[in-house]
Amino acid sequence: MLCILGSCASLQFGAATAVPLFDDLGTWGVTLLRLGIGGLLLLAVSRPAVRAWRAGEWRNVFWLAVTMALMNGFYYAAIGRIPLSAAVALEFSGPLIFSALTSRNRRDLIWVGFAAAGMTVLGAESVVGGADLDPVGVVFALIAGVFWVGYIVFSAQVGQRIPGTGGLAVSMVLGAVLLIPVGAHGALAGVAGGDGGLLTRPGLFWFAAVTSLLASVLPYTLELVALRRISGAVFSILVSLEPAFAAVAGLMLLNQEITGYRIVTIVLVICASAGITWSTRYSAQPHQDAATDVGAGTVAAAAAASSPKTISVVTSPRDSSGHSAR
Repeated sequence: MLCILGSCASLQFGAATAVPLFDDLGTWGVTLLRLGIGGLLLLAVSRPAVRAWRAGEWRNVFWLAVTMALMNGFYYAAIGRIPLSAAVALEFSGPLIFSALTSRNRRDLIWVGFAAAGMTVLGAESVVGGADLDPVGVVFALIAGVFWVGYIVFSAQVGQRIPGTGGLAVSMVLGAVLLIPVGAHGALAGVAGGDGGLLTRPGLFWFAAVTSLLASVLPYTLELVALRRISGAVFSILVSLEPAFAAVAGLMLLNQEITGYRIVTIVLVICASAGITWSTRYSAQPHQDAATDVGAGTVAAAAAASSPKTISVVTSPRDSSGHSAR
């Protein structure tokens, strides 16, 4: 349990450490560096046998890279404009809706209602609560949620075909390559209004490396330990607490206020995520019990052998081995 909570904290504090880099490197530049550095580190550890991969494996790895790059890019673009807690809550809406719609249990729509209520409260904060929620940032967070759904599907497919973390490592590096057209200039030369990129301020590389370690390597290690000791259902419910960790990280590192509206939104989203996890776990047929835990990061690669229809758990973006990739 402590490993999962540590993973949640590392993910959200990693995202918070990325925000100060946006002024100099741009959100897409930071995304490129985060994926590139994290992917290279994982490649060094996993050393995947890429020469043995067939066309099908490469196709799934490519689409995982596309969805991962866009999911992370739009998520970083969102937290560059709106508070971290609001962005995480909004992003959850995509997988939550997808989980309920692909569930065989129509009662899961109730949990979508919880999430929708949370989004309504967040909207009410913008209208009557005086919160400065940039509408463009809100749209970016929702788009990130859409690509999160695609990430879930292709993560499961890669997990079925490629053992270990090799598929994730290659996808991260490939995702970074795909972001070169939109992120390379910011990462190297800097963005307008900033103090320059890596070419003029090479020390920023180490801040980007810390972000990558907090958002990838450390959560990966902690979850690898945890997934060997607890069930997928318990794992998923604990990871549902991530919006709360996002609020704490935003408060501590970015001085972002935790308003009453956001607390209500976070509670509703957590209830929705945990509710769908519980509902799917206990309403599935006996022969599906081992498969229903497959979601956005609930199963190790060796156990990730279900179709997208069984994806019913909402957590933070994870890799095909059940590890964090945001």
